Amino acid sequence: MIKSNLFSKMVLIYTVIIFLSLTIIATFLSVWFNDYFVNGKKNQVLTQTEFIQGLASNYIDGKLTYEELDNSLKFVGEYFYENIYLINRRGYVFAATSDNKDVLIGKQIFVDELNSIEDLSEDGYLKKIDKKSDLFSKDTYVLGQQIKDVNGDIKGGIIVELSMSYVKESLGKIYRIIWLSTALIMILSMSIIYLFTDKIVIKPLQKMSLVARKIANGDVAKRVEINTNDEIGQFAKAFNSMADSLEKVEKNRKEFISNVSHDIRSPITSINGFIRGILDGVVPKEKEKEYLTVAYEETQRLTRLVNDLLDMSAIEEGRIRLALRKIDINEIIRLSILKNEAKIKEKRVKVEVYFDSDELLVYGDPDRIFQVVMNLLDNAIKYSNEGALITLSSNERGKKAYISVSNTGSHIDEESLKTIWERFYKGDKSRTNRVSSGLGLSIVKKILTMLDEEIWAENTEDGVKFTFTLTLA
Repeated sequence: MIKSNLFSKMVLIYTVIIFLSLTIIATFLSVWFNDYFVNGKKNQVLTQTEFIQGLASNYIDGKLTYEELDNSLKFVGEYFYENIYLINRRGYVFAATSDNKDVLIGKQIFVDELNSIEDLSEDGYLKKIDKKSDLFSKDTYVLGQQIKDVNGDIKGGIIVELSMSYVKESLGKIYRIIWLSTALIMILSMSIIYLFTDKIVIKPLQKMSLVARKIANGDVAKRVEINTNDEIGQFAKAFNSMADSLEKVEKNRKEFISNVSHDIRSPITSINGFIRGILDGVVPKEKEKEYLTVAYEETQRLTRLVNDLLDMSAIEEGRIRLALRKIDINEIIRLSILKNEAKIKEKRVKVEVYFDSDELLVYGDPDRIFQVVMNLLDNAIKYSNEGALITLSSNERGKKAYISVSNTGSHIDEESLKTIWERFYKGDKSRTNRVSSGLGLSIVKKILTMLDEEIWAENTEDGVKFTFTLTLA
């Protein structure tokens, strides 16, 4: 499809451009050479008219016999392949070199617009004859010039029928060379365009099209093997980069489905088992509340998982609208700690808070910023061992507030530091196998991106630290 459509269009466009360009050049050269040869022939004859004028003047003045004049004209005419006619002031031929001169001598002749001998110019009257007559051939040029005496009086005129056979023959050869060269260049250009367009553009696009179809069918491991540095090569690199991202997303998606399926199945199995035990009377009466409490906690776990999925979907589809206002980020941090008090006690971790001031006003959506802090604090609790220290801090630098959440414990490997924000990313395996949907940090990243703010993670000497920015109010 690519070759039959795009290739045909490209070849057609190049063909039209080259054809028009070469045709214009060839036409220009043809006209230029025609003018060059005709004017060259005219100038060549004009150099001889001075000699002919002298002959005519001498004959008119009686200094030259008719025989001498006739022989001289005949020599000049044969040498330059021209017919020469000498006319008097009234336009009557008194000498000629053509084959029918005996018929022409004594006849009055004029050339179209030439109505009198005064119409002949001093520098040479030149006219093309388009129709055949008794005097001139068709498609020939006639050069006319006055004959003057030493006093400048007009004595007659010289009319020369320029023999264009040599010019036409030369122009014919040149025209053939020009148009043959044009045709050869056209054929050569089209061959080169065909080969290079097919090799440089069409085949690489066909490769990418084939790989794209395979990726669309689920084979995300396929890549385009194009190593050029031109635009096609850059496009191929961008295509492969996109394929890498798709493969990574697909891998994370599969892991996510596996993990979420497990996370959903486990609490459902627990809830089902506890409720079934109570209904069947297997669980003692005094244990029913304990079992129902566990079942309730499992439903809360499922609720959090579903909420994360809904939040991610809403953010990615652009259904979340931020309501920006002035908020106290320190107060949000305090509320987040209170909200997670039960988890903190259960995990037996220590929490410390460091504020530069009791109040730090920033611009943000209170609900979404609260969600950011909650997710980061929940993440810190989740990946902290018993007795670990979690630190929350805020300070201002320039026009930004910097909020940090850190915890002591194991580090995140450098490769994971780059990918923890990705959708469906499941926590660093080296940091123990915690329960996680892999959406919390991705949601945090997307919310802050919507606010045009930054967030980054880094390993500290004794743990991991997450820091994000907010604009000061």
